[in-house]
Amino acid sequence: MSSSFWWAVAAYLLPTFPLGYFWHLKTFRAQYSRLEVYRDQVVVPLGLSTMVLQSVLFAWAYPHLFSTAHDAWLGSALRFGVFFGVLALSFATLPAAAKYRMSSVSAFLRLETAFTVVHFTIVSPLIALAWRTAA
Repeated sequence: MSSSFWWAVAAYLLPTFPLGYFWHLKTFRAQYSRLEVYRDQVVVPLGLSTMVLQSVLFAWAYPHLFSTAHDAWLGSALRFGVFFGVLALSFATLPAAAKYRMSSVSAFLRLETAFTVVHFTIVSPLIALAWRTAA
C-alpha cells in the first residue's frame, strides 16, 4: 500500500475516534441518555474496530471513485463527503431510528445527522489531501 493510502487511513481514523467519543459520550451524553438508546456501558473496542475498518475501506475506495488530481482535491473532497455522508446516514442513522426504542426519534435524527455532517466535514478534506499527491 502506498503512503497516500496510509495517510488517508490516518486522516479518517485520527479525527474520528476523538470526535465520536466526545460527541456521543461526553458533549451530548445527557441528550443521548434522555433518548434511552445507549446501553449503560458502551463497548468502546467495538466502536474503535468499526472506525479502523471504515478508515481502511474509505482510504482504499477514495482513489477508485474520486479524482486525486492536485487541483481537483477540493471538489473531490466535497463529492466524497456528500456521497459517504449520505451513505452513513442510510446505513447507520436512519435504520437505528427505525428499529430501536428511543424517547424521541426526531431528537436522535437531529443529533446523529449533525454528527455525520461535522464528521464528514472534517475527514473528507483530510482524505482528499492525503490522496492529492498520488496523481
